[in-house]
Amino acid sequence: MNKITLLLIACVFFGNHASAWYDHNKSTNENNGGKPVNSFELKAANCAPASTFGYLEFNNVKALIETGGSMYQNRSTGTPSYEVPAGSGEMVIYAGALWMGGVDVNNQLKLAALTFRQGNDFWTGPLSVTPGTGNPAIAIKDYGPATVEPETCLEYDNFYITTKQEVTQFNGWYECTQNEDCDETLEYEGYTIPKSILDWPAHGDINKFQDFYLAPFYDRDGDGLYNPVGAGDYPWYDLDNSVDCRTSRQVTLFGDYNMWWVFNDKGNIHTETNGDPIGMEIRAQAFAFATNDEINNMTFYNYEMINRSTQTLTETYFAVWLDPDIGCSEDDYVGCDVQRGLGYQYNADPIDSNPGCNGAQPIGANPPAIGVDFFEGPYQDNDGIDNPLTTDISLANADKGIPYAGLGIGYGDGVIDNERFGMRRFGYFDRNLPANIYGDPSLAIDFYNYMLGTWLDGTPYTYGGDGHDTGIPTDYCFPGDTDPYGWGQDGTVMPDWTEVSEGNLKFDRRFFQAAGPFTLQPGALNNITFGIVYAKSTSGDPFQSVELVRKADDKAQALFDNCFQILEGPPAPNLAIQELENELIIFLEGTQKIETYETVDPLIIALGEGYDSLYVFQGYMVYQLADGTVSASELTDVDRARLVAQCDIKDGVD
Repeated sequence: MNKITLLLIACVFFGNHASAWYDHNKSTNENNGGKPVNSFELKAANCAPASTFGYLEFNNVKALIETGGSMYQNRSTGTPSYEVPAGSGEMVIYAGALWMGGVDVNNQLKLAALTFRQGNDFWTGPLSVTPGTGNPAIAIKDYGPATVEPETCLEYDNFYITTKQEVTQFNGWYECTQNEDCDETLEYEGYTIPKSILDWPAHGDINKFQDFYLAPFYDRDGDGLYNPVGAGDYPWYDLDNSVDCRTSRQVTLFGDYNMWWVFNDKGNIHTETNGDPIGMEIRAQAFAFATNDEINNMTFYNYEMINRSTQTLTETYFAVWLDPDIGCSEDDYVGCDVQRGLGYQYNADPIDSNPGCNGAQPIGANPPAIGVDFFEGPYQDNDGIDNPLTTDISLANADKGIPYAGLGIGYGDGVIDNERFGMRRFGYFDRNLPANIYGDPSLAIDFYNYMLGTWLDGTPYTYGGDGHDTGIPTDYCFPGDTDPYGWGQDGTVMPDWTEVSEGNLKFDRRFFQAAGPFTLQPGALNNITFGIVYAKSTSGDPFQSVELVRKADDKAQALFDNCFQILEGPPAPNLAIQELENELIIFLEGTQKIETYETVDPLIIALGEGYDSLYVFQGYMVYQLADGTVSASELTDVDRARLVAQCDIKDGVD
């Protein structure tokens, strides 16, 4: 009879598709709308615009990402490219990017940002910091200004892609080679070290005064050098959960699938914002997990940002900007959940249909919603105290505390000066409303004012209506009922406020989440970590999808709180199959440890009261798979997987 393959647990890793396009946006006056170039022109490097893009498509999301800082926008076709479910043609985000800016000692604004990358503020590669006349071992001020060479920009115009499984396999192979009781030629027959591990950019070029330690790696022998062949070093996934992200500033790689790259804001003239550069080096990760729950519809991002300049910036803000289009671009609303640190966008109409679609594919009935959880932002300025987590707004304002966990981390934990901002501003703008008030930012001061919480006409965001000239100033637009202590209004509690309750004009919303203000010191290292959450209701009004996004976000938050470590569970048993006539008998081997296994699952805790947080063995499910590319998320697809055997403990649990 024909053989079939039966697997208890299946894992799959899709290859990355990387390509490049030519960027027609030149750093010239003519192609910058006639705007004057900034004062940095004579000191700027001459890097070409970054041109590489790739797809994060490991789970149920397919998202286009560029090495030059732009995300989700297919600039070659002018179309959105954040698709959920992957392969459905349903797009939910058009574009996204980072914003950052502050003022120097001369009150000059330094800023780098993108919207639709009609120009460039970011280029690829690490920055060089040349020694000055003093002793560089004493203070950062003894270094010269940060620079980057065109050949460096070109060299790093690519993604470095790894999977946790291939690193785990490499680690097992290397440990086998060091164990006299393990024969790697049998246990790992035909194994070769993947190119992604051999070519990992662990070190910068010290001859160019780049940071010697670039991409994170596990240094097995502690000699400070990346040597996968001789020493068993590897791209640093925390395989044994030894790094506690709550107490350590060490950045490792996250996710089942990871895209790592490095970029900067010093490669050339800033033609997107016309802003003077900061001198920021950004080490980025985009990552995802393949699961059988809501996490399968999420993507995550970590940006490790190092100020390589010699200048101190004050009143500094970092922000995440997004232009979501839930199918059609012309019929969306926005809002935020202050307590969760969550911004979201949803359809104004119960049916996302063709009129006003602006070329996008409509989603139809029950349109989804997307959310962005601003997990962690920059460090708050040191003040020598453990700032409190309190519902007393006057105390919070006096001591720089926060009333909601969603607005930051490290507060009230007994540790001094480890507090980090979360979402401290939520604002929006719209291309269809009066451009002098609600329009897209074009100059550096526009981007900065939005992060400060002001409209383009200089007035603050205000509570109620559409947020312009409607009442008292606020830090959060459309919070609904999620700010019961009035944090966004300096302690003034206000009634519920949503776009639905106000009957606002629907259209093409963009939103941002900003963190600050803080002082950005030379050499300072900060992280921004955020996740994009998706949910779709099957009935009810469009806001029902927002309610599901909130529930999914609780699971995303629990995952972040657990240092992005997903419970692996015990290893699957070995299968032995006896073939009979028209029948297979399946034997499970090595089950004793599996059937006594139990551990705390942080994602179960996220479901709320009444749930047992223990992950406990309940039984076996054996699947026949179509081929070796079937992922865990496809086990319910009968064209890809068939449940052929199941056994369950008789304990009252179905």
